Amino acid sequence: MAKFWNFVLFQAGWFACVIGAANHQVFWAVLATLGYLAFHVWRSSSPLLEFQLLAKAVIAGVIADTLIANLGFLSFQDAWPSVYLSPVWMWALWALVASTVNGSLSWLKGKPILGAFLGAIFGPISYEAGIQMGAGAWGPNGQLGGLVVIAIIWAIALPLFFYWNQTPIE
Repeated sequence: MAKFWNFVLFQAGWFACVIGAANHQVFWAVLATLGYLAFHVWRSSSPLLEFQLLAKAVIAGVIADTLIANLGFLSFQDAWPSVYLSPVWMWALWALVASTVNGSLSWLKGKPILGAFLGAIFGPISYEAGIQMGAGAWGPNGQLGGLVVIAIIWAIALPLFFYWNQTPIE
């Protein structure tokens, strides 16, 4: 049942952050998502390791999305805290994805090729859905290039999250 709720709350957090960004109302969406993530970490069998995984994912996400935006492939709505960084609501989304590693996506453990394939497919789909909902726009370098870059990033990110889940910070 915990995996089911992890999936449901991931989806709820994703929609809250994207709709919040599209309407320039991210504060409550991000706050609620952080509340869920705090609960998720607290309920984890290894809270410190789970927190480390989420933190690593957020750092990777900030770097990846900042790069995507600064290379002109994508622009985000509600650019707080800075127009030069990915927005905080995207940080919450990266943490939400990482929260599925030991939850609804735990069936992918030990399957890095499948994880890379699924990341390459569903990462771009997720970004495109967010853009269609008004949370961002394709930049001057275009949609096709943006989708390819996002596919590459998520093909690396998803298996990397599973790897990081096995290698704690010492």
